Amino acid sequence: MNRKLASIQEIIKIEPIEGADRIELAYVLGWQCVVNKGQFKPADKAVYFEIDSFLPIKEEFEFMRASSYRKTDIMGEGFRLKTMKFRGQISQGLLLPVDQFPEIREDAQLGDDVTELLGVRKWEIEERATTGGTTIGTLPYDVPHTDETRIQAEPELLKEFSGLEYYISTKMDGSSHSVSLDENGFHVTGHNYEYKDDGKSAFYELIKSMELEKKMKAYAKKNTLHVLTIQGEFCAPGIQKNRLKLLKPEWYVFTIREDGKRVGLNRMLEICRELEVESVPIEEIDMDLPSKYTTVEALLERADGEYPNGGKKEGIVIRPTEPVFSERISGALSMKVVNNKYLLKNED
Repeated sequence: MNRKLASIQEIIKIEPIEGADRIELAYVLGWQCVVNKGQFKPADKAVYFEIDSFLPIKEEFEFMRASSYRKTDIMGEGFRLKTMKFRGQISQGLLLPVDQFPEIREDAQLGDDVTELLGVRKWEIEERATTGGTTIGTLPYDVPHTDETRIQAEPELLKEFSGLEYYISTKMDGSSHSVSLDENGFHVTGHNYEYKDDGKSAFYELIKSMELEKKMKAYAKKNTLHVLTIQGEFCAPGIQKNRLKLLKPEWYVFTIREDGKRVGLNRMLEICRELEVESVPIEEIDMDLPSKYTTVEALLERADGEYPNGGKKEGIVIRPTEPVFSERISGALSMKVVNNKYLLKNED
């Protein structure tokens, strides 16, 4: 599912901010945004711009120049949206009235994606040389992109866990890297590209030290598999400021696919043990998520915490223990809950 960086949404509620005369809180989807007092009222339609949006140079966004202007070789000029804090309240994105944008049709509906229409792009930074190497192509066909949907962007996902056994895993703060075995050979990838073995990829070197290609081929042969894909988070000194405070590179597996199908939790853990790779930490296994965590706010509180070595935890990922298809996100039901305290402490 393509991420809606800018969309038409409804203001759910407005709340005052203690001690603030000019600003208040507006709630949209599962997010809260600081807005000018009186700018919106409940049930109003607004354009919501998500965190990590990169907004073009336009008059409508010039009020953000002092706080959010960025210029890079990759992105060019624009305004980067990140989590901000005003009067002790976090603001997760930007809300603006629909009528500020004449290019949006008057009959625009709730949920309409206006990302492309308004020239909004996802904020990207250069991938550190330590996480990749020389690219030789895009991702192989069985290696999907690993962007998880944030619960704040799709609050209704919580209801889809009703009656299901679920598990919560720790979201490790690193760089998404995968390995895949298919009829075309063995593939080593980053988030967007496949890498060649040129001695420049720290991840490739780790995979070789684990003899993972040999182990995967033996496993695939034993289980009569044509395609085997393992996806995980590569964490190491030099990656994402090493917030896990690791002394050496580690790779934490979060998804395994056999012949194009994601396996369940128990199967994933069995395969990890057989291949001698480490899975992401499993924090909780239980039934009926909505009965235990009834609101997005409850899940945000659940996501708080620290990594074993003391760094602020990025958050959690929640999935059914056996894969379930979600029409809402057009894929396997899964969502991430990013720790707000992590966002405030670590966003650049």
